[in-house]
Amino acid sequence: MSSCANAGTFILGDRVVNRMGYGAMQLAGPGVFGPPQDRKAAVAVLRAAVEAGVNHIDTSDFYGPHITNQIIREALYPYADDLVIVTKVGALRGEDASWKPAQSAEDLTRAVHDNLRNLGLERLDVVNLRLMGDIHAPKEGSLAEPFSALAVLREQGLIRHLGLSNATAAQVAEAQTIAPVVCVQNHYNLVHRKDDALIDALAAQDIGYVPFFPLGGFNPIQSDALSEIAADIGSTPLQVALPWLLARSSNVLLIPGTSNPLHLAENLAAATLELSADVQARLDAIATP
Repeated sequence: MSSCANAGTFILGDRVVNRMGYGAMQLAGPGVFGPPQDRKAAVAVLRAAVEAGVNHIDTSDFYGPHITNQIIREALYPYADDLVIVTKVGALRGEDASWKPAQSAEDLTRAVHDNLRNLGLERLDVVNLRLMGDIHAPKEGSLAEPFSALAVLREQGLIRHLGLSNATAAQVAEAQTIAPVVCVQNHYNLVHRKDDALIDALAAQDIGYVPFFPLGGFNPIQSDALSEIAADIGSTPLQVALPWLLARSSNVLLIPGTSNPLHLAENLAAATLELSADVQARLDAIATP
């Protein structure tokens, strides 16, 4: 059994995936813009991830742009039958590497076709509408227009399932009146826990929750406390933060990303780490003001 399998599985839409997946964002150049310094290394990391049991890869055609999806195709096409590739639409990259909203029906249709072309697919497994909000934080507002545009593309057979990224609970509820939602991808970790109620609500509906920035938003004191706990049990901070997320709820799916094969092995090994009740309590205390 692979180390990924130790994290358990989840039914994402209609596909079974290991809860320990891989995020491809870091395969592009610095700032998620332009080509990587070593494309062969990026290809090797993707192949190593799949060989280790990863069957859920998170990506977007605005990573690069286009480059990350092209690397995925180079590394993994033709794709294994069990591989689920989840992508995002809703943004464009400026020539200065800026992130710009792109949420009109025309923009979203173009983005879906860009993903299909660069990944070499006829149908996308899951497409998340990436709401721009406050960039890394959600902001209330109707998503009816862009999500309805994606629902049309789903009805046309270009998309199998739909999800949301950077969304509020109200936006999730609104989206569900338009089309089924199979996953939500938001900023959540040991100290950034504003989505606790949303995670539980989604779990009750068998909807996946995909946290990003597993170490994002820590203050220095919190970072020091996490590092101390990790040192005490002979692990890295990320290796401790990831199993804490897995233990949070059975619908949590992880997508740690790296372009380094050693870091990949360390991340995937976190699926085998069982945290004692004492360690869990110490970790929970880090978020306490």
